Amino acid sequence: MRFGLTDEQKMMQDMARDFAQKEILPTLKEDEANHTFRPELVKKMADLGFFGCALPEEYGGNGCGFLESVIIAEQLATISGSSRLPLNMQNIGPSITVNQFGTKEQKERFIPKWVSGEYFGFFAITEPNSGSDVISMGTTAIDRGDHWELNGQKMWISNAHLGDYGLVYAMTDKSAKYKGMTCFIVNLKGNEGIITAPIETKLGLHCAPTGEISFSQAKIPKDSVLGEVGQGFQICMYQLNNTRISCAAGALGIGGGAIEAAIGYANERTQFGKKIGSYQMIQASIAEMVAEHEAAKLLVYQAAWLKDQGLPNQYQTSMAKLFASEAAVHAATETMKIFGSYGFSTEYPAERWLRDSMSLRTVEGTSNIQKTIIAGMALGDTVNR
Repeated sequence: MRFGLTDEQKMMQDMARDFAQKEILPTLKEDEANHTFRPELVKKMADLGFFGCALPEEYGGNGCGFLESVIIAEQLATISGSSRLPLNMQNIGPSITVNQFGTKEQKERFIPKWVSGEYFGFFAITEPNSGSDVISMGTTAIDRGDHWELNGQKMWISNAHLGDYGLVYAMTDKSAKYKGMTCFIVNLKGNEGIITAPIETKLGLHCAPTGEISFSQAKIPKDSVLGEVGQGFQICMYQLNNTRISCAAGALGIGGGAIEAAIGYANERTQFGKKIGSYQMIQASIAEMVAEHEAAKLLVYQAAWLKDQGLPNQYQTSMAKLFASEAAVHAATETMKIFGSYGFSTEYPAERWLRDSMSLRTVEGTSNIQKTIIAGMALGDTVNR
């Protein structure tokens, strides 16, 4: 087994870290305070090739895979958890999903513009009364002959009020349950039946735009269907199994950033005449954080590697997402303790890591959902795909 990165992967790691340090960090404190999203950063990420992973070169792919995307996401999130979100919106979410299920025309029309940052992507699954139970969603799509009519509401959607083209999941036949969901490629702009609004009352991820989408007799073209009518649930599960790896990579970044800060502070802060890092309780805390972080990294990298090999990976992806998310929350919590009163201050980054890490227990399938998936496969009730 090989645990090292290739020279090309190390170069991408350095490039992502350098980008985060030079482009994100200098204004991060002000951006966080003002909940500022800087769209120019998405374009710069695109220009560096961050959104071309696991995609064919003919559609803007860069010859890299899921593992490289994980490496990029990890480095960005080490500086800012919010900065990892564009990877899901431009690459791992819509682009890779359309590449898997779309027609040649759909691939040529949309993927290059998501990869280049010309289109801001999104995917809309969650609703006010539908989260983990996606089949209970209330958004419907009715075939009106010459167009589809969308009605319903989506909530907690990244890029909702800024997005151009993205994926919307709706029920085309509620009586068919799992076989009654369909995925559509939808343009949010210039449609009088679509209203978007930002959500600004978030605990964390202040620089990542989040909002809601309302559909009221919204007309969308007949060729908007991704895959086949009734195939939406399959497409949704495929997409989530991919976007979860990005969340897990974000957890590595947040946890790693917190640990780095905790170690630095423990080596410079003194109490009772000694640096606090010399006290066993601080050492025990750091040892737990570091051990969990390294274990999480192995799980996340393994899941990404399996995806790149085209091997079954849902089992490993859910384990990676669960463990990395919980490890990030633990690392951020312990870092707050180590920083003491300063951890409670917004002048220091400890509180931001804690706020941002909490979101990872929920997005792309809660920790409880990941446990359900893992247990089902461990018990032999479901198959690893």
